[in-house]
Amino acid sequence: MTAITIDGVARSFGEVRAVDGVSLLIRDGEFFTLLGPSGCGKTTLLRMVAGFCQLDRGRILFGERRVDDVAPHRRNTGMVFQNYAVFPNLDVGGNVAYGLKARGLAAGEIATKVERALTLVRLAGFARRWPHQLSGGQLQRVAIARAVVIEPDVLLLDEPLSNLDAKLRAEMRGEIRALQRTLGITVIYVTHDQEEALAMSDRIAVMRAGRIEQVAAPRAIYEQPASAFVASFVGATNLLRGAVVRRDGAVADILVGATTIRARLAAHPSLDRVALSLRPEALRLLGAGETPPPGWRVLSGKLDEVEYLGAVTRFVVRLADGTRLAAMALAPPDAASDVALAYDPARVVVLGEDA
Repeated sequence: MTAITIDGVARSFGEVRAVDGVSLLIRDGEFFTLLGPSGCGKTTLLRMVAGFCQLDRGRILFGERRVDDVAPHRRNTGMVFQNYAVFPNLDVGGNVAYGLKARGLAAGEIATKVERALTLVRLAGFARRWPHQLSGGQLQRVAIARAVVIEPDVLLLDEPLSNLDAKLRAEMRGEIRALQRTLGITVIYVTHDQEEALAMSDRIAVMRAGRIEQVAAPRAIYEQPASAFVASFVGATNLLRGAVVRRDGAVADILVGATTIRARLAAHPSLDRVALSLRPEALRLLGAGETPPPGWRVLSGKLDEVEYLGAVTRFVVRLADGTRLAAMALAPPDAASDVALAYDPARVVVLGEDA
């Protein structure tokens, strides 16, 4: 296993600063995800680790060994690309064996390693098949087998599931995570899919415009976002801005429009203007005559939109001052236009005014 140190790395393309002074420490055997929108620099950063993109400044270390001046084929990394990059003129066995042959291994050893790699990705018996005979999921497994067969110190995956349908993506992300745990290998995974990142990662680095917005475990990223960008990019949220009008120790009343929302100010005790993140699932739809749990607050408004999705229903409530709040419930709300939403002030995330 290999720890990775990314120390102040930067890369520009003309006037565009794709990666802007990024520093990260990725632990031995960690599944680490770079998450962000298109153009945020995550793939450029991954290619810098792989050696396919030069650094303008900074350094990259695998363990104690500096590698940013080492050729890609000498870094002992395995790479899985978005488009699979499977060679159409080689059968499955030939594709998986490609890196081993380049290293000059004996034929018997290559055959053993290829068989083991194909078994790991649930493609035992597929060695003689051709790429055009395989499904998208099987092609992705071939690409993963080719990457792990060389027993790399680090496995790099660049949006590997983006070309698959939703059901297959869910299956493959479980398989990739299980494979990583079996091998105990350090993984850097690039995606723009928040659900993928939350489901698979030990830690996530959220990127924006070439910089790191937040690094944390998935639950902390979702429940304790460090900025408005993280709160709005990772999942859905109601992002509100307001002024503190009353403090009661670590708790405060915050005026948003003409609506008062209660929240904990522990992380920002001295601010007078703040941004708030209130997740839709943190809002509980109250039935007729139902009272909220002790300590919870209630917001009343009119039902504005309803989106039935089967397992859950998403809906929007418009408060008296015009503020719109997105919420969700297991059962669709009644047709009545007047609704009440309860929330726990502890689940309102307070962010700095400039967040």
